[in-house]
Amino acid sequence: MQPEVLDSRMLTEDDALAIGQLLSQVWPNPAKPVAVRKQQMLEMGRGYTGPDAQAPRSFLIREQGQIIAHAAIISRAIGTSAGKLTIAGLTRVCTALDVRGQGLGESVVRAVFEVIDAGAFPFSLFQTSDPVKAFYTKLGACAVDNPIVNSMGDDAQSSPFWNRIIMRYPSGGQWPDGTIDLRGPGY
Repeated sequence: MQPEVLDSRMLTEDDALAIGQLLSQVWPNPAKPVAVRKQQMLEMGRGYTGPDAQAPRSFLIREQGQIIAHAAIISRAIGTSAGKLTIAGLTRVCTALDVRGQGLGESVVRAVFEVIDAGAFPFSLFQTSDPVKAFYTKLGACAVDNPIVNSMGDDAQSSPFWNRIIMRYPSGGQWPDGTIDLRGPGY
């Protein structure tokens, strides 16, 4: 199934709400109710002024009007030992609990990776958990061993990601050595 692609700069209130509902179903968190997640989705595209090819986007699958699978990319200028590098931050990947195992998550992630393959970004960088690492490896991603920091945060030496596993796609290419500075919070 081919995912629908929504430019986050033009995300409607209804679509932001539907994505927020899915995110809340998959990752329940009293500090992030549906209204907060909806607002986060609406803000994801606000203020973006870069090239259209690197604009933040949501990739989703609907069934009977409900969003049942979702992934998003954000354009992120990171700091590396070789200078600034703009990558696609893969975020908010999830599938509704009652439709897991049908390849929907793979469809939305493959759609994101096609953006990288088409040359809009040299890499995608993202975090995941141990149980999900094999899923991304099967799709052509690999683990990143670089230290990850946020020079703009309170603790510039701590990783801004909350999951232990950091990955990139594709596994080939000229990935930089040394510390990677997200220059902002984890996503």
